[in-house]
Amino acid sequence: MARYPKPRSALLPMLHLVQSVDGHVSQAGIEFCAEMLGITPAEVTGVATFYTQYRREPAGEYHVGVCINTLCAVMGGDEIWNTLSEHVGVGHDKATEDGTISIERIECNAACDFAPVVMVNWEFFDNMTPEKAKGLVDDLRAGKEVAPTRGAHSVCGFKQMSRVLAGFPDGRGGEGVQAGPESLRGLELAKKKGWKAAEGETQ
Repeated sequence: MARYPKPRSALLPMLHLVQSVDGHVSQAGIEFCAEMLGITPAEVTGVATFYTQYRREPAGEYHVGVCINTLCAVMGGDEIWNTLSEHVGVGHDKATEDGTISIERIECNAACDFAPVVMVNWEFFDNMTPEKAKGLVDDLRAGKEVAPTRGAHSVCGFKQMSRVLAGFPDGRGGEGVQAGPESLRGLELAKKKGWKAAEGETQ
């Protein structure tokens, strides 16, 4: 709370912090946030239900998001979702009985140049196929270390990632590939052709 000029501005990271302890935004967590920030539980609930990164039911240790928005869907996202849902035996926003995997249909992962994209605890797995997605969740359930396509060298658990999102870095921010070749193609082409952005008006 001390990081912000107004305490209620801390609500979003506090909800992530609740998830880092409870594995979802629990009723006790909602009441805690309300009490600490001097707002009502209804106000906290309104925020927690508006943003999709907050789980209202316990997430799996590995929360898997499958992008089903336009480009990913065209490239196979819907097929990945159907295959994965059948493979793990749960639907949207549900977790497996052993608590290892939960899955979610994501409207956009903001990584269209790598479509179709799957995320595990918000780490990218690019250019996926149904078989690769099945292998990914099988490896996670078997306790194997899994490396994202970009970002950190391995996927951490949902609670640990929630703590990072709450504003407590785990020291892995600079690991791995940050921007893949697909993302840099436009920049490389512009340099090759000598293109430059138009200069804006100065005040």
